[in-house]
Amino acid sequence: MNRSGIISVGNWICDIIKFVDKYPEKGTLTTIRHTQTGFGGCSHNVLLDLAALQTELPLYAGGCIGSDSLGDDILKELADAGIDSSAMQRVEAPTSYTDVMSEIGGSTTRTFFHHRGANAHLSPQLIEAIECNAKIFHLGYLLLLDQLDAADEEYGVVAARVLHSLQQRGYKTSVDMVSEVSERVRKVVLPALKYTDYLIINEVEAGVCCERTLRSAEGEILLDQVAEAARELMNYGVGEVCLIHFPEGGYMLTRNGDTLYCPTIPVAHKDIVSTVGAGDAFCAGALYALHEGYSPREVLTFANASARFNLYGATSTSAAPSLKQITNYLKSL
Repeated sequence: MNRSGIISVGNWICDIIKFVDKYPEKGTLTTIRHTQTGFGGCSHNVLLDLAALQTELPLYAGGCIGSDSLGDDILKELADAGIDSSAMQRVEAPTSYTDVMSEIGGSTTRTFFHHRGANAHLSPQLIEAIECNAKIFHLGYLLLLDQLDAADEEYGVVAARVLHSLQQRGYKTSVDMVSEVSERVRKVVLPALKYTDYLIINEVEAGVCCERTLRSAEGEILLDQVAEAARELMNYGVGEVCLIHFPEGGYMLTRNGDTLYCPTIPVAHKDIVSTVGAGDAFCAGALYALHEGYSPREVLTFANASARFNLYGATSTSAAPSLKQITNYLKSL
């Protein structure tokens, strides 16, 4: 089979973003200056960012949404973007939602209050039933998909069994995870890496997986520790590419030993509208570039540019750029 395109299966979430002066201490008050609602979650953000590129790349959506008005709105958004939604399942549970507290003034601080809802119904059986011609199967977020995060006697975690099956069916597998700091992170994520071709995560997630500190006490990124974390993740079984991204840039390690760090061009704090969805924008850019066979440097610069545009939008995908916009931006550097 000559595969082409990207399918993203996983979380579908309504993000209710509340812009506050400063996140309050427990038991104290802060002011919500304004509120904006948009859809988010790994699958939504990655696919809408990919659709915004305005290429001919086939895109497919999969996951569980409620039989409610939010579910209706998600399907309409997919249809409007030209994304195949035949693998979307409607279930008797509310569409998942998250209250996002975002500090005003360019701060990267965000706090999330999440209700799993319909996402908890995504099962291995539903994924196994998906049939499409996509080249890359992107799954995320691990740690927010209850049935896939469950223990498996043979594979360690159900997600690993699912990813192995997807590889056997001819997909290149890609994985993202949520930024959770807990003892269960390594139990859920590490067994899945053996069946992951492309791992795309941020520095917080990589640090938790590897039990490493990737920033100094002053908050500076420690590139030597990032490199060590990437090597450790690759040793756990990542098949082809490990990508670790952070506001300062991105680091890439390939199975054949290629390593590369590409810094971002900083954006003034006053110009940042919101950082919600920036990691997914990086992921979308990386997936497109990997699908198209870009070189490691081209993958990182394209992904960095995709994330940079995201900072100018209030919701996860409202500032998603076209391929032409990214290309022109990179030519201007």
